[in-house]
Amino acid sequence: MSLLSQFTKSAFQQFTRQQQPTLAATNASVLTLVRTMKVRSSVKKMCDGCSTVRRRGKLFVTCNKNKKHKQRQG
Repeated sequence: MSLLSQFTKSAFQQFTRQQQPTLAATNASVLTLVRTMKVRSSVKKMCDGCSTVRRRGKLFVTCNKNKKHKQRQG
């Protein structure tokens, strides 16, 4: 094996090892961003900040006061 091919192989292995934790952290943050809405068969307003909206044939509840109140009927 030539010196150049050994260097490129070791450089590539170091690069891939360094990138794996970064990709795992990015995937975890994307998953937490996606899981923000409760899916229920019956949605209800939980406080006076909640409002109902019908989009794409589904009923949604959004809340300006507490983001944990977000719901989707499904």
